[in-house]
Amino acid sequence: MTRAEIEDKVKAFLVDDLEIDEEKIFADARLKEDMGIDSLDFVDIVVIVDKYFGFKIKPDEMAEVNTFSQFVDYIERKIGE
Repeated sequence: MTRAEIEDKVKAFLVDDLEIDEEKIFADARLKEDMGIDSLDFVDIVVIVDKYFGFKIKPDEMAEVNTFSQFVDYIERKIGE
């Protein structure tokens, strides 16, 4: 799966499942501050990522993930493992 495909899937579930406005989703958008993702949304994200990408997000690994681009980087790395 290419980075562009990962980005498209992530954008799609953020818009469709979490109802985030598409214009708020850009590379440097901060997940919490700019996109409004809260702790309940992260629970949904864990389930969605497992469904679409086949791995469980580990909270300690997400500690350094603050932006949309970093989140896509994280997924890309996990898929490559």
